[in-house]
Amino acid sequence: MEDFQDVDIPVLIIPEIETWDIDTSSCVDSGQFVDWEKVPDSDHETSNQGEILPTDLKALKRMAREGHWAHNQHLRAQAYTQIIKSIHCRIVTPDASVYRDVADRLFGRRNVSSHPLPEFLDDCVIPSYCLNLHGVSAVKKILISIGNQFPDITCSPALPAVVSLLLHYCNDEAECFEKICRLIACVDTHKCYIDQTFLAYEASCMTFGDLAKKHCQAGHKFIATTSENIAEVYADWLMWIFGDLPFDYAIRVFDVYLIEGYKVLYRIALALLKQYRLFNSTKEAEIGDIKQDLQVFVQNISQHITVEKLLEKAFSIRLFSHKEIWLLQLANRKALSQRGIAVMQRRQPVQMAVDLLNFSSMIVTAQEMRLMWSWIPERFSLFPPVLLFSTMDHGYSLQRFYSHCEGYEPTILLIKTTDGEVCGAFLSSDWEERKRHCGQVATFFGTGECFVFSVHPEMEKYEWVVAKKPELSKMVAPRSPRRPRSPHLPRSRSPSPGSPRLSPAPSLSSSPLSSSPGSHGISNYLTVPEAGAAERLSPFLSVRHFQLPSKTASMFMSGSHEGIIIGGGGGQALNIDADLLNGRTQSCETFDNPPLCRENFQVQLIEVWGFQNS
Repeated sequence: MEDFQDVDIPVLIIPEIETWDIDTSSCVDSGQFVDWEKVPDSDHETSNQGEILPTDLKALKRMAREGHWAHNQHLRAQAYTQIIKSIHCRIVTPDASVYRDVADRLFGRRNVSSHPLPEFLDDCVIPSYCLNLHGVSAVKKILISIGNQFPDITCSPALPAVVSLLLHYCNDEAECFEKICRLIACVDTHKCYIDQTFLAYEASCMTFGDLAKKHCQAGHKFIATTSENIAEVYADWLMWIFGDLPFDYAIRVFDVYLIEGYKVLYRIALALLKQYRLFNSTKEAEIGDIKQDLQVFVQNISQHITVEKLLEKAFSIRLFSHKEIWLLQLANRKALSQRGIAVMQRRQPVQMAVDLLNFSSMIVTAQEMRLMWSWIPERFSLFPPVLLFSTMDHGYSLQRFYSHCEGYEPTILLIKTTDGEVCGAFLSSDWEERKRHCGQVATFFGTGECFVFSVHPEMEKYEWVVAKKPELSKMVAPRSPRRPRSPHLPRSRSPSPGSPRLSPAPSLSSSPLSSSPGSHGISNYLTVPEAGAAERLSPFLSVRHFQLPSKTASMFMSGSHEGIIIGGGGGQALNIDADLLNGRTQSCETFDNPPLCRENFQVQLIEVWGFQNS
């Protein structure tokens, strides 16, 4: 029989001052759990009690962003009640009466000195904000009761802070419990409030990393160059908001979070990262522990920016839709599952950085590869690089290039010129897709996750112009029905980590390729994917999701027997001929890039790296 003597059971130690009596009384006004002397700029007066809030969520959203109830705790409590009641929940969701029964069974009417904590509280900080001792005790009781009613919750770093913030504006513990349960049990499409498993939490960290690469490139580059493990830094992103932000900032974020859900947390964290980079623009060499430095910065955010300005900056960031972010989150979860991360896994760091100690390339150093790894989507950075093709090993043959790269996606293309310059591209799609149309003609394919870059003389990344400037496009919902999967489609040898194919590859229109490095053709003769392309679990998806200013804004990658082309519109970012010896680089509309090296160059070496999914 298993010996349980050495099993560590988390225990909550409660001073005698903290009683476990169940408070089910209904107060005239909320605030019994709050030490109002701690509340900055508090307005405990119940002015405007007769004000009726609008029922329209768009109007409430505008009011929350503008801080309409920022200095009126009664109105804020009223707004919270109205907003949370409008959330669509599971049919059976615990309510206030359930709390009274559970609390009576768990705690009784006795003063106790200890009680087992739910496992999801392990290593979690429970912020007290402006709560008094009675409020702190109530938060712990509510969390224990949640653990009793939701045994599937295994990891939820934000939950303690959410309970603490909400309790400031509740009449009693039972009311707070019911509201929290509605947030946990939300079933609104593409909307989420609280991570409940390690898998979901880790996927959200990866999603934030992806968004930081797109929307806060300076901050991301700063972290990549000053930290050995970027993933460790981004693992704290949620705690910047629900742990480090002062109460008067956190509660304003909470106002909007209740209406808009998880997406607003990404906005706020990106705005904090942008401000942190501005603050540290001149003190890069002085930073020792960047995680701690970021934490201290957020804790003292009032010295750098007002809460109104922080919110303004957050909402000026042009993120994609809830659906796009949800798809990215889903793709990251699938990649983690492929890596062996389980829903029930206890909290522990996931190693995102690839071990490059034994990394060997004829084109880039291990340090340069590590920095390039920080550019790629998070779900792919889970997997180690594998060399698929090298002109050193396989010769200067386009046919061998295709045969060694087919079946793998994504890939990283590296090119070294005879002048010693190095450039390349991250390519999201399998080169085999070039075959999926009739005739020996070339078309463009790929997704908006493709990007091009230079390494020598300077390292710089140039991403899809629509990802960088979302205002150039308008998101549109696909209306065409899904096409059934064809049984005759070839299958890849190594499917994309975290991005499984759900349906056939896009049907591409075709036209002749007449733009090799030795000719004067124009890239506009090449075609782009048509609407109705297959749905993929890729965040910046196929062009069918966007109303683009022109087709040249979506020319990602193309290949034929005459060569390969990356980027198009007004020029090509990269164009390599069939002999893999001559190339050309130009500015192009797809990536809005300058030439990546000397415009006309000779190839010294080419390498293609894939991602080992094992």
